[in-house]
Amino acid sequence: MTYSDAEPTLRALLARRELDLRLASDEADLAPDALDRPTRWVHSSDLADPTPFLAEDLVLLTTGTQFGLRAPADVFAEYVRRLVDRGVTGLGFGTEVARAGIPVHLATACRAARLPLFEVPYSTPFIAVARANAATIAAQAYARRSWALSAQRAISLAALRPDGLRATIGELARQLDTWVGMYDAAGELVQEHPAGALDAATAGVLREEVGAVLRRGARAGSSLRSRSHAFTLQTLGRGGQLRGVVAIAAGDLDREGRDVVTSVIAMSGLALEQHQRLSRARGALRAGMVQSLRSGNPALARRISRDVWGPLPAAPVVVALTDAAASRSEPLLELLELRADERHGSLFYGRADDGLVIVVPASHADDLAEIPERFDVDLGVSSPADYDGFDAAVDQARVARDRGGRGMSGFADVGDTGILSALDTHEGRALARTLLDPLTAADAGQGTRLTETVRAWLEADGSHEATAAALGVHRHTVRARLAAAERLLGRDLTSFAVRAELWAALHVAPG
Repeated sequence: MTYSDAEPTLRALLARRELDLRLASDEADLAPDALDRPTRWVHSSDLADPTPFLAEDLVLLTTGTQFGLRAPADVFAEYVRRLVDRGVTGLGFGTEVARAGIPVHLATACRAARLPLFEVPYSTPFIAVARANAATIAAQAYARRSWALSAQRAISLAALRPDGLRATIGELARQLDTWVGMYDAAGELVQEHPAGALDAATAGVLREEVGAVLRRGARAGSSLRSRSHAFTLQTLGRGGQLRGVVAIAAGDLDREGRDVVTSVIAMSGLALEQHQRLSRARGALRAGMVQSLRSGNPALARRISRDVWGPLPAAPVVVALTDAAASRSEPLLELLELRADERHGSLFYGRADDGLVIVVPASHADDLAEIPERFDVDLGVSSPADYDGFDAAVDQARVARDRGGRGMSGFADVGDTGILSALDTHEGRALARTLLDPLTAADAGQGTRLTETVRAWLEADGSHEATAAALGVHRHTVRARLAAAERLLGRDLTSFAVRAELWAALHVAPG
């Protein structure tokens, strides 16, 4: 960003013809930026040690009366050393006041310390030098304020454009003459200007830092320095409800630069709040489309999708279902919206009663893997299906989610475990225990083997002879035990339904 052509530096002072200043040092002997460092003030003093009264980045003027006429070289060397240690950027010597010309020992000491030394002629008052530098500082401050006002006006106008958010980020980048990027609540880079300006390594480091800022959830500004770049990060949104992060490829901004960034943060936050309200309305529409698809009316959902977002994913599709908590995850919703925009017609999502329904073409099923990896959610995925089997596919996804392990589980994997495994839940085990309690109580209290006998009889397909052989008892003993079991259970063991229920209970009950 450019504030003014005249910066308050020693070079600018030396360039003022009316002051008639002359650089006594050879510029080749100075540090590369010695003449171009900002000069905060110009002060005059003839004290032997003025450093207690000086500030950094100050130019000191002296007439040399503190040295006397016969001061040795080490006095000058120590004097210059103290000035350099204090951060003085230049020394002006007023000639023809206390002595003619600049003392040789002073010039030697300044050359050794690489401190710029210049002559102030008798005709130039010290106050004129100080006033000239002060005028340059005031002019630069005015230019900075004018720039800030102009920049804020330009950014405000950009915000009124149809692509307001993109235009705002672009205008901020132009005003600051640097790269600016905006990340959403999921940590995805959604806007940048100029596009592709960061190398892959720097972009990766920056993304990790943005992710850490979002995970902390606190509204704050921070900075990041890599080997080649320095960044300023500003969060968007309220603490605990962050909507994103604006990253600026600039380490330190002055007050005017920070004011401009603050105005962009405010406008971006407002735009994102409006976007959030629109997203809630779209979310309700998406939920209705999910219900339409589940009720066997894909034509309505196709029509709405085509008019609002584009076509639904082409069949055959796979249907994924997250856990219930994920349906309220703003970062996940931000990512899904971003992916839906990127993969036009290849991803649809919407809320169901117990999670988010996500639909992709069967050929893109692997794309779903990033969801549990990034957001630590459970995700069940159905087998490929057409839209006329959408409701069944949702049920498959639910089974895969509830019966699978952590992360992403496919119905084809969990479906091979059999129907009985679906009963292996807390409720199923409790019911099984209740059904079998009369038998286990009798076995424990009377030493009978009723539970063992019923299990062996069911495994032998109801054959008394096979059961007797398996248990090593007489078949009449088997009949007696089964009769006792019928009395305790109050059930007819000749009924297939009773046998099936007992079989399930024996497989589900603990122990």
